[in-house]
Amino acid sequence: MNDCVFCKIINNTIPSKTIYEDDCVKVFMDANPDTNGHVLIVPKRHIVDFTELDDETVKHINKIVKDLKPRFDEALHPDGYRLVNNYGCYQLVKHYHLHMIPCYEPKQGLIDSDVIFAKLTK
Repeated sequence: MNDCVFCKIINNTIPSKTIYEDDCVKVFMDANPDTNGHVLIVPKRHIVDFTELDDETVKHINKIVKDLKPRFDEALHPDGYRLVNNYGCYQLVKHYHLHMIPCYEPKQGLIDSDVIFAKLTK
């Protein structure tokens, strides 16, 4: 979709802080993070919402979350994670994406995204 911001990020028309990419998905830092290390896992194929996801893509996205967790644990030391998928009126960008949001106890203030990006990509 030409007007989809995530398709533009996937095609590198819009820059992103990408921490992982393969043939199926691109994982990049949320531009407006809830917490330090908040990333989006986005299928490269334009899929509007979870109702359009095929089983293989769901399985792959879940594998990526599991694969990324040790990297986040080592780099950021979160106390937990929230995995969030918004749908309908809560979905601001109409391209399926899964939020992987590290949680911290006590809650941390946001650190510069370049610092977080460097920790996740070293």
